[in-house]
Amino acid sequence: MPDQTRAALEAEWLHLTRVELPALAVTRRWPVRADHCFQRILLDNACGGCWYDHIVRRPAYAHAPADMLAHAITIGRAAIAGQADMDDLNRRSLAWRGKR
Repeated sequence: MPDQTRAALEAEWLHLTRVELPALAVTRRWPVRADHCFQRILLDNACGGCWYDHIVRRPAYAHAPADMLAHAITIGRAAIAGQADMDDLNRRSLAWRGKR
């Protein structure tokens, strides 16, 4: 049963970051459009820092603890619902990476 739950979590993650968020990016005027950018932003915010400081193997979603991946999905869903600001999430992610 845990493998099925993990598979469902990963499938939701991939659909969210590859389909749902990119589809909204232009109309929402989000600062990013590419799936890997959404993945970076959501995982960084779920970790509270650069995801690669918390997840040692790649692909990150496949090696992230289930609770961390679920938290990242929740952040993405909050952005879709207008309850989280993608601009702020991106700024935070970039700051952790020393980019801005």
